Amino acid sequence: MRAASWRDLRSVLRLERVCFREDAWPWIDVLAALTFPETVRYVAQVGEHIVGFVVGDRRERGRVGWVATIGVHPEFRRSGIGTSLLKKCETGLATPRVRLSLRESNSSALQLYQRQGYVQIDTWPRYYRDGEDGLVMEKNITV
Repeated sequence: MRAASWRDLRSVLRLERVCFREDAWPWIDVLAALTFPETVRYVAQVGEHIVGFVVGDRRERGRVGWVATIGVHPEFRRSGIGTSLLKKCETGLATPRVRLSLRESNSSALQLYQRQGYVQIDTWPRYYRDGEDGLVMEKNITV
């Protein structure tokens, strides 16, 4: 695992599309996430290939961190990469609370987040393009 930069744009963009298909961020948003100084961003590599990524940012004057996006290539899921990326992002954000959102139907991600101490705090009705609800989860970080 290492810090991500604009040099990872093509790999992260490709992975974003594999992981999220119709929900994938456009290239300009991925570039912004990889360059804005306020974001924390990491990639996971296996050999020379990027197989996972995470981006987070601080909000509410640094009191809340948001995991803006996290993805692991389908061939590398359930190997601990997602958990490692999530923990690295939480540490990098250094906020007392961390939030994230996910599709209501994404049971694998939901289980991962629950195992890591996240609890659902809200539902965003019809949040995704296809009308599916988004779940908002939060974790209190012990310092």
